[in-house]
Amino acid sequence: MSKASELFLTFARIGLFTFGGGYAMIPLIEEECVRKKRWITHDEMMNITVLSESTPGPVAINCATYVGYRQGGLAGAAAATAGMTLPSFCIIFLISLFLDRFLEIGWIAGAFRGIKLAVSILITDAGIRMLRKMPKKPWPAVFTAGGFLAMTVVNIFSLPVSSVVLLLAAALLGLAVFSRHPERGGTDG
Repeated sequence: MSKASELFLTFARIGLFTFGGGYAMIPLIEEECVRKKRWITHDEMMNITVLSESTPGPVAINCATYVGYRQGGLAGAAAATAGMTLPSFCIIFLISLFLDRFLEIGWIAGAFRGIKLAVSILITDAGIRMLRKMPKKPWPAVFTAGGFLAMTVVNIFSLPVSSVVLLLAAALLGLAVFSRHPERGGTDG
């Protein structure tokens, strides 16, 4: 099997069997790409996740594109991206044809409520895994706690602050702290 085919099938399987969007897919991407296939390392997965959040587009698709490019160049990136997006597109297209009648079915509506809970657990799991792999230094812990606190306050009080603003603020603060003293929180220091 060609590398592009392998990338397509790997990410199509992830895209087909994961509900809840990009954050829910991160643990599955990590399982496939880091543990099973060893295409990337744990540190690279953390970096990919951070970069994928910071760039336009869904996190999971950005992750797939990066891994695909890393493994097979432009063709690999295209194959991984297509694999990640095609199953969702097909499913949503089919659902959209029957959407009104689809959501009126009681057991389907109940299933979607259950899926929401499962997705929140998957997202929490991804966050906990990333926290465990962070360098055990004070500045990364301060950034993590500060970001969590800021997002919690924004959500609880329904403040009109975009998460993009918080990401940019964290990036600027990180540049200020770590560009002068890289040893304070980098993975190498």
